Amino acid sequence: MNQPKLSSTRAAPAARRAAPAARRAAAAPAAPESAASVAERYLPSPLGELRLIADDDALLGVYFPRRGQPSHEPTTPKRHALLDQAARELTEYFAGQRRRFEVPLRPVGTEFQRQVWLKLREIPFGETWSYGELATAIGNRNASRAVGAANGQNPHSIIVPCHRVIGADGSLTGFGGGEPAKRWLLDHEAKVAGRRLF
Repeated sequence: MNQPKLSSTRAAPAARRAAPAARRAAAAPAAPESAASVAERYLPSPLGELRLIADDDALLGVYFPRRGQPSHEPTTPKRHALLDQAARELTEYFAGQRRRFEVPLRPVGTEFQRQVWLKLREIPFGETWSYGELATAIGNRNASRAVGAANGQNPHSIIVPCHRVIGADGSLTGFGGGEPAKRWLLDHEAKVAGRRLF
């Protein structure tokens, strides 16, 4: 910030200099609090090691191998309540003992993306929707392409089940973890639910 120039003939009295400074200090926004610490953990799974990212308040992401590189620099603590919970729930899911997740999430994205991600959680376990059906569910049946793009940016793989969205012709498209992982997840859920998808 440029400093105000003082007159070359005489300095202003101290009281006059102090008053504007005090007003500026009062108007200035408070210094932001330090960011919550961010932690990570790698969880072995049937689909490879999953990278879990969390802060003190919520799970920030679940990433497949080589997918998703958060901008923050996480630590790797031995114990972390939310990472422990996420790891436990995912392990139960892979064992066929859990259909819904309870770990708190904080997805970061646009309003439209968050709307899509929220609606994804309404797709029943063991079932699939098409991109068109998902677009209709959010109130914009012509937004299939945009819905697909938002689906691909979902930061909470598996927990927010973007894998349950398929092409109108049944094709397994648009999954960041890859088609084999998407097929595995859908087969797994169908078996647990006593259904057959393919």
